[in-house]
Amino acid sequence: MKFNEHPDQDMLAIEVANEIAGDLKTHLLSHEGASFAVPGGTTPGLIFDALCAADIEWGRVHVMATDERWVPADNARSNARMIRARLLQNRAAAAQLLPFYVPEGQPEEVLAGLDAQVVQQLPLSVLLLGMGEDMHTASLFPGADGIEAALAADAPALIVMRPDCQPEARISLTARVLDSAIAKHLVIFGDAKRRALEQAMALPPETAPVQAVMSEVTVHWAP
Repeated sequence: MKFNEHPDQDMLAIEVANEIAGDLKTHLLSHEGASFAVPGGTTPGLIFDALCAADIEWGRVHVMATDERWVPADNARSNARMIRARLLQNRAAAAQLLPFYVPEGQPEEVLAGLDAQVVQQLPLSVLLLGMGEDMHTASLFPGADGIEAALAADAPALIVMRPDCQPEARISLTARVLDSAIAKHLVIFGDAKRRALEQAMALPPETAPVQAVMSEVTVHWAP
């Protein structure tokens, strides 16, 4: 694990955006396309604002969320909505987004088809992650039903999670897919999350799921 400390969130966003742009460009030098998985929530917005203008062949980049709430794409809680609004702008509007929400049916009914599409993009070329103070990442929540399956070495690419602490079902990339990404960045803000990450390193993944995706990751922290 490499730990980068930044003076503030604005500087972090610019520097992480530059690093991710470099990762994508490097991958595209020797591959036809690149896969890029990103979180929703509030953490990545500033990064997306800087990254979307990067001079990359975005038409060769496939973007997906690390996880998605089972809500329509126009819902305020939709990660795809935020990704479209903040990342798929400017030059990055040419990138292709793989949405995880399907209007018809329940998540379990569409999971196999989505999983097959994700498998075509593996290993992930570049991964951007966030982390909650409870040490969850993507939709891998500590103690949630199904967390053992999501952490398993032979897990599928995607899994349905229904954590009691959340109002809706979620579809999430599993730990093995997240951890096997070629370039990985974890962004955290504030002292509480820094302490949580330090604690996570001494805990089992069932208690601290982020611990399962930390191999060769670059952590970016700002107050």
